[in-house]
Amino acid sequence: MDADFPPGAGPSSGISVSLTAATLQTIRERAGKRGVSAYLEQAAQRQIERDNLDELIEAFEERNGPADAAAVAAKRAELTGATDPQTGTAA
Repeated sequence: MDADFPPGAGPSSGISVSLTAATLQTIRERAGKRGVSAYLEQAAQRQIERDNLDELIEAFEERNGPADAAAVAAKRAELTGATDPQTGTAA
């Protein structure tokens, strides 16, 4: 039985994955042939982070209702230094 490790921890384990030829070619161009495993590990960790964030947002919305779009845009503008709070971008 596998031990429980957080994402990014524990020993490496080999698996077989299927990717389209174009996706694999692009990964190899970006990471180099020997960097494919590290590239996929990092991509998987980012996806796990996104999934966890989606779950947090869903739980928040179940408890509090959907976030106010105008408040989110204003906070995005504040955090990014944007001048247009409606879009979160520079005017």
